[in-house]
Amino acid sequence: MNTQNETDSDAMLRGQAQILQYIYGALDGMAIRCCVELHIADIINNHGRPTTLSEISTAIDSPSINVDGLRRLMTFLVNRKVFDEMVESEESECEPLYSLNYCSKWLLRDTNVTLAPLVMMRTDPVTNLPLHALSRSIKEGGTAFKAAHGKGLFDFCSLNSEFNRVFNEAMACTATITTNAVISHYKDGFLGSKGSVVDVGGGTGIAISEIVKAYPHLKGINFDLSHVVSTAPKYDGITHVAGDMFKSIPPAETIFMKWILHDWSDDDCIKILQNCQKAIPKETGKLVIVEIVQQPIAHGIFDDIRLTYDLVMFSHFSGGRERTEREWKKLLNEGGFTRYNIIKIPTLQSVIEVFP
Repeated sequence: MNTQNETDSDAMLRGQAQILQYIYGALDGMAIRCCVELHIADIINNHGRPTTLSEISTAIDSPSINVDGLRRLMTFLVNRKVFDEMVESEESECEPLYSLNYCSKWLLRDTNVTLAPLVMMRTDPVTNLPLHALSRSIKEGGTAFKAAHGKGLFDFCSLNSEFNRVFNEAMACTATITTNAVISHYKDGFLGSKGSVVDVGGGTGIAISEIVKAYPHLKGINFDLSHVVSTAPKYDGITHVAGDMFKSIPPAETIFMKWILHDWSDDDCIKILQNCQKAIPKETGKLVIVEIVQQPIAHGIFDDIRLTYDLVMFSHFSGGRERTEREWKKLLNEGGFTRYNIIKIPTLQSVIEVFP
């Protein structure tokens, strides 16, 4: 066998391993879901120190717990670097100790900043089933979500209260993370704003409540569909308003939109942007968009997941997509906005500051 054939053979072997990794990659998400359901990260955190398997299994408090299964789950998650494992020595008969790291800290449920609700939503059967219809949506058109469930995501949420709760909790947890990044790295962005800020598609109001808390001179309006704001809690300085952004948007000095336009086609985005233009003052108004800006050549820590999100948009929303700066510029111009700045923040999205 010559050197070229040996090289080809090695490459094919690596290709096989890569495909196998992708095939079984779904187990990564489900193992993390299992961890969240069992509150493993919280159990370790509550001990305040590295924790043994026996202590974890006792805290799960099940009369028929499968300790061997739990051990194998923890071995898998340690291999995936979700938890750290410490072994005193190879000769020691002591149990290994498991501890949190910068990955598993995001799985804590009893904390304000967490990805646990997003884990539960993204691994829910409702969001997984459409992935089986990806090829159908490519061959026949339409969204994979509608092919799987018979209706679009937002209509599905309005008719299914339990998944609506799961979805809203996931959106709230990501809103907290993103809004914290916006407030910390777009510090002066809201200082010049006066009067009110309306959060278009603001969900249950987490994001706008944090903005008003950081900038108490502002009044906040949380604007979303009626089935969303009906479950929203009360916040100081926040008014919940039900409505349809395709019809009109409450007037305000500043409009805030976080991860809204990526759900919609270009034509739909233009309608929303035109309604935004009508809602803000021509001389002093501002639109603050928080969205992914895809990079043509990218090597950042979030760039791979940004591409994944584009596939999520394709499968779940008719016309939804993640856009490049060139695509954003075209969209803003057609929506009536001629000036913008892109401000990078330490998260998936960037701030797109837009002026009339």
